[in-house]
Amino acid sequence: MTFDDKQMNAQTDLFTAVQTYFDGLFYCVKEKLDRVFHPAASLFDVEKVETFAEPIACFNADVGANAANSPHTLGHQMDAEILMVDCLSPKSALVKIRFRARRNVYQDHLSMLKGESCWQIVAKVWMLEKVVEEI
Repeated sequence: MTFDDKQMNAQTDLFTAVQTYFDGLFYCVKEKLDRVFHPAASLFDVEKVETFAEPIACFNADVGANAANSPHTLGHQMDAEILMVDCLSPKSALVKIRFRARRNVYQDHLSMLKGESCWQIVAKVWMLEKVVEEI
């Protein structure tokens, strides 16, 4: 399979958006998360019995308020990876990622759309994969 320049740029832009997400989580920077999430996005999980849903503004504010305990501030190395990208169209994709925040390792499914200027996460479904020992 070969990609033309337009397709390559779209892939690069998608990966740049995912990196902005990783940076926002690692440094606990609300502004980075605000930039990569669509304002109407929500996040969901079912770790407990009930489905948990939260508007993204609440999540971003919570992460941003935790900058004093960010993985970066605590001296951790960023531990993040893209596990899968499924491009549904040139302007929509599902990105599966793994990210460690302190002792917690999460998997996220990020539904992403490319708007007029950039890729944004429109929905996040996440789960706590495991809790690891500190190194």
